[in-house]
Amino acid sequence: MQDSAHLLRTRRFLPIFVTQFLGAFNDNLFRTAMVMLVIYGIYQDPEQEATFSAIAGGLFILPFFLLSALAGQLADERDKAKIVRIVKTAEILIMIVGAGGLLLHNVPLLLAALCAMGVHSTFFGPIKYAILPQHLQSDEVLGGTGLVEAGTYIGILAGTLLGGVLVLQRPDGSFHAEFAAVAVLVVAAIGRVSGHFVPAAPPAPDAPPFHFDWHIIRASRTLVSNTLHIPRLFLAIIAISFFWAMGAVLAAQFPPLVKNALGADQTVATLFLATFSVGVAIGSVAVNRLLGGQVSARYSPISALLMGLFVLDLYRRVKGWPAPEAELRDLHAFLAMPNSWMIVVDLLGVAVAGGMFVVPLYAFLTTTVPKSETARTIAANNIVNSGLMVAATLILTAAVQLGVTVADSLLIVAGATVISAWLGWKLHLACD
Repeated sequence: MQDSAHLLRTRRFLPIFVTQFLGAFNDNLFRTAMVMLVIYGIYQDPEQEATFSAIAGGLFILPFFLLSALAGQLADERDKAKIVRIVKTAEILIMIVGAGGLLLHNVPLLLAALCAMGVHSTFFGPIKYAILPQHLQSDEVLGGTGLVEAGTYIGILAGTLLGGVLVLQRPDGSFHAEFAAVAVLVVAAIGRVSGHFVPAAPPAPDAPPFHFDWHIIRASRTLVSNTLHIPRLFLAIIAISFFWAMGAVLAAQFPPLVKNALGADQTVATLFLATFSVGVAIGSVAVNRLLGGQVSARYSPISALLMGLFVLDLYRRVKGWPAPEAELRDLHAFLAMPNSWMIVVDLLGVAVAGGMFVVPLYAFLTTTVPKSETARTIAANNIVNSGLMVAATLILTAAVQLGVTVADSLLIVAGATVISAWLGWKLHLACD
């Protein structure tokens, strides 16, 4: 097996890798800058801030529910490379609106750009995975998928960090985001340039014709039904969805976990985010080494169980953590606490195991169906993913209202990893 890094030296992979990396980077750069500006520079009322966060989250995920079926059909019917160029051109126009919102401190403009970026991600999402089987050899798809996943998480991390840094405070206490506005436009333009070099990926000449259904609800229902009735795809999609549902719970709990359970400030939350992103990237690349390029779910069950064990150890250490003090600890003070490094290790372990769990499943989705159907398969997966993520967030919200603490919510995640391991094992038995 060749090292998957060799793909980064080829035109059949590097342009799509760079394009998706810049997309993830810019998405999180804009979102973080927007949140920082609105929370610290525009609103000063907790109720307004909470309402804004809820609306923003809903506007971003709504396109995945509504438009994934159309995105999947379009990507399977047309040249994927041409769609990439159209989508990246649209990103420049979206970021013009977003930059205007950042410069003018205009919340409606910011929310409009955020929703439009959700549409952008909805149409680009199926392509970044579905294009790989067309450009890569069968023994390269797993490695390419791992690199895409790793690049996505590094892009998320870098964009989040830069988005926070570029929202600056003036001497009078007000906040401004001129540098962030320029940055999102520059990154969008570079993404359009990289998208220009993605090789053509037209539909297979022998692909069976299908009827393009523009009815959003009917198309979504048909797409999910046609995909989930295949047992192997059902198991893979549900397993991936459980992973992202667990990820949604963890992501939602990071800020309150750091502040309220560990008594630490935003620098520690940044460390947690960085640790998690790097861990997923490591796991995404490492699993390709273990599998030797073969698309297989044989490591998914043990990876899910390892996730659960690391989450349980994290729960144990958080429950035993000293009561928070009046003043939040900064990064230096946090790392000076006993067992603080073990909490970081637990987070890294959860992330590495998570990357090892999910990457082979994405590779399985793109290689187990005809190349003419890969985008629709990924789109069906995105619909189910977003549904379970919303469900997990609602369950978490209800649990908190019933008195479940931040630390105790980690037990929900640990329990879900057992289900994920069982699904991974069923898929391994069915396919390997």
